[in-house]
Amino acid sequence: MPNRPKKSDAEASESEDSSSSQSSSPLKTKLHKNKRAPWSADRRHHLRNIISTILIILLAPAIAIILTLYVFQQYQVDGPSMQPTLHNGNRLIVLKLARTWSRITGHPYIPKRGDIIIFQENNLYNLADEGTNQLVKRVIGLPGDHLVIKNGVVTIYNKAHPKGFDPDKTLPYGTVIGYTSGNINIVIPKDQVFVCGDNRGDSLDSRVFGTVPVKNIIGQLVAKITPVSQSKTF
Repeated sequence: MPNRPKKSDAEASESEDSSSSQSSSPLKTKLHKNKRAPWSADRRHHLRNIISTILIILLAPAIAIILTLYVFQQYQVDGPSMQPTLHNGNRLIVLKLARTWSRITGHPYIPKRGDIIIFQENNLYNLADEGTNQLVKRVIGLPGDHLVIKNGVVTIYNKAHPKGFDPDKTLPYGTVIGYTSGNINIVIPKDQVFVCGDNRGDSLDSRVFGTVPVKNIIGQLVAKITPVSQSKTF
């Protein structure tokens, strides 16, 4: 049989390349999203600090308002009616917690005899002003007491003291009290108190505007903070 012509090297190589191209599968290209490098611990810590600072800035005013409305508040004395215990310009800390709790529970807040309280007195004439005034006075009479002021002396009659007693002489504050002017003879109504300034000769108090409903009480004096040399707790 006649010999078949041999393929040239070029033809053989071309055939092999073609065969290889036909047998190999087509290439598939996969796209990969670039992954962000994880945050470092320092960066996370810095972010937490920023968030914490923002929260503090936002929450601090709200917390301050809540504390002022329901827990305690600072006041400044205006006038001589509580001398020598309190003087004009003294700064005070008044506790409101007991009053707040009474509102929550629905039970009236009755202060103790001798407590110094801040309260609202409505429609009180103070020089040329009329309106709601916040006053600081001392509680002398409690609900149910029969209170008499006569000849400069305060006398209180109740179940515990049917023969009467003078709170200005039996309670510790009494050492600063002088002559009590007025002619008063009343039974203090339920949920009301009778208040007087320690400076009895220069005080607008229950001897003038009558008893104070306990619902008008704002809070109880717990500390005098200025001047620092005269600071004290009550």
